[in-house]
Amino acid sequence: MHIPKGTTAQLELVTFDEALAAANTPCDAYNVEKWLYAPNFYSEYRYILGTRGENPLICIGINPSTAEPDNLDNTLKSVERIALGNGFDSFIMFNVYAQRATDPDSMEKQCNLRLHQENLKAFRYILSISQKPAVWAAWGAIIEKRGYLADCVRDMVKVGQEFGAQWHCAGAITKKGHPHHPLYLRKDEKIKPFNVEDYLNALQ
Repeated sequence: MHIPKGTTAQLELVTFDEALAAANTPCDAYNVEKWLYAPNFYSEYRYILGTRGENPLICIGINPSTAEPDNLDNTLKSVERIALGNGFDSFIMFNVYAQRATDPDSMEKQCNLRLHQENLKAFRYILSISQKPAVWAAWGAIIEKRGYLADCVRDMVKVGQEFGAQWHCAGAITKKGHPHHPLYLRKDEKIKPFNVEDYLNALQ
């Protein structure tokens, strides 16, 4: 379990640029040639966790939980399985909001704009890895937990447009139109196009 110790505004944040530099530096904790992990230590927030490759599937959840390199939780195991099963050589787990919390109800009530901006820098970076970035919307109904989350997604969609990101989903869409969470998907589930603009318009 990870329960936030306080708001992220109380933290001295590692910028994404700093976190990426550290993530690319060899360390004893894990193999940096296999894993992309920023920040490269367990903390109250996480920008990126995934495997390195030229054609990653970028999965978007709501917020990070406890997963780390070589210690994936069931959600991340499913993400990796779906990515490889759909012809991608790697996966990257990204989140709408970077604060780490096992229970989304524990997320901070107000958006930390500085954390959000650093998270957007991380999103730009992972989009730049691929010539045709594939983004898997996978946040489920959890997006309803905080009012600021939909606005964070709107900012991400704008960034994605700069890179020609193609949005996808997997599994059944909820009655309210939310894309399915990675858990409880078939092992051979195929991703399919997801009109994220229409989805966001329907949320208003």
